[in-house]
Amino acid sequence: IISSILDIVSPTFQIIMSKLFPIDKRILYHMNMKQFDIHMVKPQGYCGGVLKAIDSAILTRKKNPNKTITILGNLVHNQFVKKALSYYKIGTVDNKNKTRLELLDEIQEGIVIFTAHGIGKEVYQKAMEKGLEIVDASCPFVLTTQKIVHSKLEDGFVVFYIGKNKHPEAEAIYLNEKNVYLIEHIEDIPKNIKEKIFVTNQTTMSILDIKEIFDEIKRIYPDALIHDEICNATRVRQQAILNLKNQGFNTLIVVGDPTSNNTKQLAMIGKKADIPQIIKVESVEDIHLDSLKDASKIAITSGASTPTYLTNQIYEYLMNQKDKPEIKVNEILNG
Repeated sequence: IISSILDIVSPTFQIIMSKLFPIDKRILYHMNMKQFDIHMVKPQGYCGGVLKAIDSAILTRKKNPNKTITILGNLVHNQFVKKALSYYKIGTVDNKNKTRLELLDEIQEGIVIFTAHGIGKEVYQKAMEKGLEIVDASCPFVLTTQKIVHSKLEDGFVVFYIGKNKHPEAEAIYLNEKNVYLIEHIEDIPKNIKEKIFVTNQTTMSILDIKEIFDEIKRIYPDALIHDEICNATRVRQQAILNLKNQGFNTLIVVGDPTSNNTKQLAMIGKKADIPQIIKVESVEDIHLDSLKDASKIAITSGASTPTYLTNQIYEYLMNQKDKPEIKVNEILNG
């Protein structure tokens, strides 16, 4: 009763009343705490390819406790995973302005781990020539796409590859391949190609965006052979966000690294699902309650390289709204 009176009387009277009838500040805080209707969008956590890459790196260290181990680029696109791997004394060389072939010059000894995004044949050959031990942590779905592309090139096809410029997965396919055309947008579709055409894509693209490009390619080149290679982990997560449309959600929190393409696509899909507020975060440290003042029904999704540990911390913080939990990097790789 006292708390209800305090909500409506003048500020001066509130001060007087609070001195006469002191109330624990923690009780007042929880009485005024905004309640959210929060839904964790399934699936969450690492996809199979990410899990394979992480397991490969850790197993390599266990088998080689004293050797220098270096990952060529980020094993997966998540800075917290990178930090966690450093606990195992596994180094990373990365520079967004350099190709994997150029980065390899920075590794002089020991074991090199190729990332989940796949690797070009020139990089593989160069690593062998340098005398490095090779551990290939490539995602099986990515390797399948690479094999299909190489097979079609040998059969005389020109390949239209829908992907992101300088993304390591795309780079492994288009770099130094004169008959592979990288397509990021409809405007990039080559004109007047006379050879037979094979069309495929990076595994983490938007299911909506590539359909538009596929349709336009088919309009220009009716005989083009189309092969959709979006992986199941990407497709299921994106479809789950599209299914939120007209379900009353007014906020979508997308948890993942800003360099992760599949995370970026989830945010874009959220807009196409007509969710008014899209918030992109890496961890609970990026959650600010002030930005959620208009939120009521919240969906939380995450990229395929985002540890469940980080997403769960965000859920728990929004439910309790107490002090933000500490991020313990040594627990990141648990999921």
